[in-house]
Amino acid sequence: MSLPFYQQSHQHYDFSYRNKDLRTAMSQYQQEKKHSAIYTHGSTAYSSRSSAAHRQESEAFSQASASSYRQQAAQAYRLGASQYSVGSEVSRKAASAYDYGYSHGLTDSSLLLEDYSSKMSPKPKRAKPSLLSGKDKENLSGDYMVPIFSGRQMHVGGITNTEEERIKEAAAYIAQRTLLASEEAITASKQSTASKQSKVSKQATSTHQQEEIFEKKSRKVALREKAEQLSLRKTLEETQAYHGKLNEDHLLHAPEFIIKPRSHTVWEKENVKLHCSVAGWPEPRLTWYKNQVPINVHANPGKYIIESRYGMHTLEITECDFEDTAQYRASAMNVKGEVSAYASVVVKRYKGEFDDSRFFHAGSSTMPLSFAVTPYGYASKFEIHFDDKFDVSFGREGETMSLGCRVVITPEIKHFQPEVQWYRNGEPISPSKWVQPHWSGDRATLTFSHLNKEDEGLYTIQVRMGEYYEQYSAYVFVQDADAEIEGAPAAPLDVVSLDANKDYIIISWKQPAVDGGSPILGYFIDKCEVGTNSWSQCNDTPVKFARFPVTGLIEGRSYIFRVRAVNKTGIGLPSRVSEPVAALDPAEKARLKSRPSAPWTGQIIVTEEEPTEGIVPGPPTDLSVTEATRSYVVLSWKPPGQRGHEGIMYFVEKCDVGTENWQRVNTELPVKSPRFALFDLAEGKSYRFRVRCSNSAGVGEPSEATEATMVGDKLDIPKPPGKIIPSRNTDTSVVVSWEESRDAKELVGYYIEASVVGSGTWEPCNNNPVKGSRFTCHGLVTGQSYIFRVRAVNAAGLSDYSQDSEAIEVKAAIAAPSPPYDITCLESFRDSMVLGWKQPDETGGAEITGYYINYREVVGGVPGKWREANIKAVSDAAYKISDLKENMVYQFQVAAMNIAGLGAPSAVSDSFKCEEWTIAVPGPPHSLKYSEVRKNSLVLQWKPPVHSGRTPVTGYFVDQKEASAKDDQWRGLNKAAITNKYLKVQGLKEGVSYVFRVRAINQAGVGKPSDLAGPVVAETRPGTKEVVVNVDDDGVISLNFECDQMTPKSEFVWSKDYVPTEDSPRLDVESKGTKTKLTFKDLGTDDLGLYSCDVTDTDGIASSYLIDEEEMKRLLALSQEHKFPTVPAKSELAVEILEKGQVRFWMQAEKLSGNAKVNYIFNEKEIFEGPKYKMHIDRNTGIIEMFMEKLQDEDEGTYTFQIQDGKATGHSTLVLIGDVYKKLQKEAEFQRQEWIRKQGPHFAEYLSWEVTGECNVLLKCKVANIKKETHIVWYKDEREISVDEKHDFKDGICTLLITEFSKKDAGFYEVILKDDRGKDKSRLKLVDEAFKDLMTEVCRKIALSATDLKIQSTAEGIRLYSFVTYYLDDLKVNWSHNGTGIKYTDRVKSGVTGEQIWLQINEPTPNDKGKYVMELFDGKTGHQKTVDLSGQAFDEAFAEFQRLKQAAIAEKNRARVLGGLPDVVTIQEGKALNLTCSVWGDPPPEVSWLKNEKPLASDDHCNLKFEAGKTVFFAISGVSTADSGKYGLVVKNKFGSETSDFTVSVFIPEEEARKGTSEAQKASQKSK
Repeated sequence: MSLPFYQQSHQHYDFSYRNKDLRTAMSQYQQEKKHSAIYTHGSTAYSSRSSAAHRQESEAFSQASASSYRQQAAQAYRLGASQYSVGSEVSRKAASAYDYGYSHGLTDSSLLLEDYSSKMSPKPKRAKPSLLSGKDKENLSGDYMVPIFSGRQMHVGGITNTEEERIKEAAAYIAQRTLLASEEAITASKQSTASKQSKVSKQATSTHQQEEIFEKKSRKVALREKAEQLSLRKTLEETQAYHGKLNEDHLLHAPEFIIKPRSHTVWEKENVKLHCSVAGWPEPRLTWYKNQVPINVHANPGKYIIESRYGMHTLEITECDFEDTAQYRASAMNVKGEVSAYASVVVKRYKGEFDDSRFFHAGSSTMPLSFAVTPYGYASKFEIHFDDKFDVSFGREGETMSLGCRVVITPEIKHFQPEVQWYRNGEPISPSKWVQPHWSGDRATLTFSHLNKEDEGLYTIQVRMGEYYEQYSAYVFVQDADAEIEGAPAAPLDVVSLDANKDYIIISWKQPAVDGGSPILGYFIDKCEVGTNSWSQCNDTPVKFARFPVTGLIEGRSYIFRVRAVNKTGIGLPSRVSEPVAALDPAEKARLKSRPSAPWTGQIIVTEEEPTEGIVPGPPTDLSVTEATRSYVVLSWKPPGQRGHEGIMYFVEKCDVGTENWQRVNTELPVKSPRFALFDLAEGKSYRFRVRCSNSAGVGEPSEATEATMVGDKLDIPKPPGKIIPSRNTDTSVVVSWEESRDAKELVGYYIEASVVGSGTWEPCNNNPVKGSRFTCHGLVTGQSYIFRVRAVNAAGLSDYSQDSEAIEVKAAIAAPSPPYDITCLESFRDSMVLGWKQPDETGGAEITGYYINYREVVGGVPGKWREANIKAVSDAAYKISDLKENMVYQFQVAAMNIAGLGAPSAVSDSFKCEEWTIAVPGPPHSLKYSEVRKNSLVLQWKPPVHSGRTPVTGYFVDQKEASAKDDQWRGLNKAAITNKYLKVQGLKEGVSYVFRVRAINQAGVGKPSDLAGPVVAETRPGTKEVVVNVDDDGVISLNFECDQMTPKSEFVWSKDYVPTEDSPRLDVESKGTKTKLTFKDLGTDDLGLYSCDVTDTDGIASSYLIDEEEMKRLLALSQEHKFPTVPAKSELAVEILEKGQVRFWMQAEKLSGNAKVNYIFNEKEIFEGPKYKMHIDRNTGIIEMFMEKLQDEDEGTYTFQIQDGKATGHSTLVLIGDVYKKLQKEAEFQRQEWIRKQGPHFAEYLSWEVTGECNVLLKCKVANIKKETHIVWYKDEREISVDEKHDFKDGICTLLITEFSKKDAGFYEVILKDDRGKDKSRLKLVDEAFKDLMTEVCRKIALSATDLKIQSTAEGIRLYSFVTYYLDDLKVNWSHNGTGIKYTDRVKSGVTGEQIWLQINEPTPNDKGKYVMELFDGKTGHQKTVDLSGQAFDEAFAEFQRLKQAAIAEKNRARVLGGLPDVVTIQEGKALNLTCSVWGDPPPEVSWLKNEKPLASDDHCNLKFEAGKTVFFAISGVSTADSGKYGLVVKNKFGSETSDFTVSVFIPEEEARKGTSEAQKASQKSK
């Protein structure tokens, strides 16, 4: 098979593509057509061929003959069609399916490509003419096309850059493959340089040959082709209908509605939203019309809200009224046309009792009702809430992170899941190896497997249910990973490919925010071929410009890249790797994108035009310098018009400006692409460039030279931003705004840095450049003052820093408070009502200064206009509204106010009737609040009811229940009414949520319960601190509290019995910073009570301290002690005996000053330092000492140390009388004698024993004060023990090793030390109990040395055994089977052989299966070893036993020769030879004879006999020399055989005599 012409001249194509004959079946095509819609309906692939080409192709397909179609289709292609690609059916239904599929995650090209690539039929296809336009052909390096199809994700990933393009390629492939799959493989026409007539002739011949081939085809093939033709015709008709909608310009197409707006019918005063989605290029502009009149949102503020978010266009009509009933039109328009879609809105009026307060009220802002249509067809109101939301998050490069929140949707509809989409900086996030979204049914999470700085940004989760959605956003910050080299710069980020061709790939990146403390000198770029792990550095010297062309690539292969920054300290960590990029020419890549990506099918598409050879190419055109930096220059040009049909190469030349000395740059490797990057140019020098073309015919003329180009960065570093203005945001964040850099080109973004005022240290606020002129810096410390600075960044580098901003303290910005809630009527009169409410949850960062109340009448269920109840703000959370109408129904709302302004009003209250309350019982208490929340307690406070009933309130009852419990589970906390307006609730369960209520009582009875307080969770929050009592050195008593969670507006409020203690004459309060102190002027019974401290403008931080009578007495006693201090003793007076028998009296005080004095008293008389007494005071440690050399009888008595230190005094006494003194005196004498003993060689540690790991006994002692002349002698039972080796006293240890210790080693052991200074001895008794203890330890060590039980099969049975170091009879061995002791019999035996302890089970049976335990008893403790002899272990052991048993039987009964045959028989010729031997075997063996390895039979000369199965006879009547040789007796039975050999040597007497004479003569000659 000959190679095509392009493979003959270009050997770089893979030869494995040749000789492939891949086939398919029609059923596979039909199956793939069912799946093609999911890939093709979202694609924008369409044909841009001329109308003439379409018509002729349609006519060609109308013919039944396939050959006729091929001829006409070829003509259609030669009419100048620019480019051909077929799109599949794109109907409105398919578009809806695509929108649904795309929104449900069908955007991962890896899923799409892998799906169809596994089902594609690699059928060879016929050659087709070139479909490229003349303009596109100019960008090709040759006159042929070699599309190497690939459906694998990796290969496509190296060519395309986005997931959307991959999906489009997949769709284009399915469509075109279906079109081309109807033909059998037909070889391409060969090269020819003949004339046009010859070409036509060859085509006719080829057609004739093809017809002959078709005639020979089978019926099966013909039927298949017929079915394929029908399928293709249908596809072409669908395609033709689709092309009717498209413009011939393949880049532009008219708008088309993917999702049309839907008609709605709504109630009056509801909101309604119309949605639509439009496709088209350029992006269409959408306009909304009402009854053909454009909607102007500015003419009706708040009425219409028009949004366009993430490709979804929305028109929202708020508070619909009857006039909003109309026809609404959405009109989309671009340069290619206009399209409209219509929807009707019908507003219905509710005729019954309609409470519009449920939907809106004056002065309030409420959310509109959200209605949507579920898949079940009915309308439902959906409310979407986010709980447990992710907050601003901080991570570090390389770490994992998960963002998540719980999504609550009401009502919940089974099998109808919401659409969840994540966005980063407004761009949808697709699953990748870096990030994975997950939806678990009620919780959405986004997991980062390996954080990178590219992941930093604003993350948004959008949850859509039907037509409505909610979203939530928070920022994620990613810090740099720790540098491997301290001071090295951080890693760059966002490494991407800007341009790629066969010769180079331009890589760009973003500079890091952290330079490591010294300026970045440049960057190193690394590359790695996809599929390998080998990284190589692309540049030898660092480049500063953040773009670099990488050369030295292999054409057609894909690469990934990374970048590292370097400064004077070292090289930083590498960036995240880029996406794979293929080294392909742009024209080649465009052609591959326009063609389907498929597995190799064995076909190479070439043009049918005959190549023109021998033409020298002309000069390139439009040569220009597209990019110039100090490191490189990029040239770009267009291929020449005159170049023939073979591939061309380029040579680039340069020359210095002002000369004509042209030098070729690429002398070794010609350029294949019409672009080239030049390196190694002198910075600051000017050059001109030109390009020549070359092919096999020669090198063409040069192009026109470029203008002079100076080598250097054309892109300037941006100027620093200006006017840095910080503003407050939250307790931990600040908003920084700035003026953008002027005249900045190709601006990437800005880096912001912050510094604590006075620290001089700057930290980055963002590690990914942000665009715009405003950024929120998070993670700041509350209360600290910061300054900020900003710098801009582009590819040329980072700008200088801006001027520092003004300092700003980090604290929350003040805002208006949130609305109050839970409005209730506390008391009602004939013409007035008393209202109560709960304070807002959020105060806006400032104290609430008052409330404003509005009210309105409700007549017949219809509310009236709102009226103001108070002109001046009220400070309490209750207010009496006067001048009301009796028996009129009213509704109320309340708004809170602080210094920032008036907050939003509360929700409308329930309807209350103004009438005289005649009830006798009191009204409900109000203003319930809880504080001091701990894990098992809290404090509940309330205010008395406004309406006390007919008699005064006498007490209160407090009720409690869990928040989730039913109303019948309320439990009273106090059996008797309490008069206090507070209660400390005890006995709560940690982590449980509770609610509380209070009821008042008077003489008439118990009134209504209050509003609920809570729910509140019983928990002690981290960082919770308590009130601490303190008594200072002057005896002043105070209560102290500290709070580290205060806001700038927080204050400390002290209360006694929860009544503020302001202006109390008995107390002083001092607060500073985060600390406060309440001081008692004179603590007494009037001060008894519960003292509490609350911190305002916090989340209920408070603590309390109870001072009752006992606590008061303790504090007064402590105060008295501080006023009149004593010297505290750390240890009382004690006595101890020192080394030489000296006596030391000592005590230690807690603290002594330099002026401390001590008096020493003995028997009430002061003693002083002298010969008998030595005294010492260490004022640093507080130790007081007195020394005496010797205790005598007159020293018995009482000793006292008296201390005077300033105004503090102290003393300590020790009584030494009677037996106590005598014992101390005896001990002192003993210590003196011991000191004398230790002046010579002596024992520091007396003789003791130890059992070693080898179960030997080691006697040892420790000696001291030894010299070379010191001798050591060992004795046992007063007999000296000879020791083989001399003792070494270097370590001071003397040892005697007794191996295999047993009863014979019992006795008295003694060791003596002696030299000229004296001697010392030590005795050790090893008899009776001492010996028994030692033997117990020896046995224990032996038992511990036992190995695990093992199983061994023998010919007799199964043996269980274990090895010990050695065995003693004192070590008791017991065996048990399945928990029962084993009774030893002839079949089951136990014993010890050497160091092996065994249990023999002869002739085992299944009953012997089970768990065996060997217990070694050392006299005190049993040590067990177990083995499980069951299951597979027993089966294997039993099988081995059977084998060994049979082997033993066979060995016992096999045939053998017992004896009787000699090894050698020497006999004289003529003599008779008789041999007899015994044999044995069961059964009796068979006997045979061999002579010289050959069978020997019995005859008259050699008589062979075998009698009684035991005796064998061998007899030769007269031997001759012929009988000499080797004989063998072979015995054999079924168990084995054995051979016994002997040798017979026959000699002649004369010969022997001659031999003897000759040997004697030789011997005599040697002696001479």
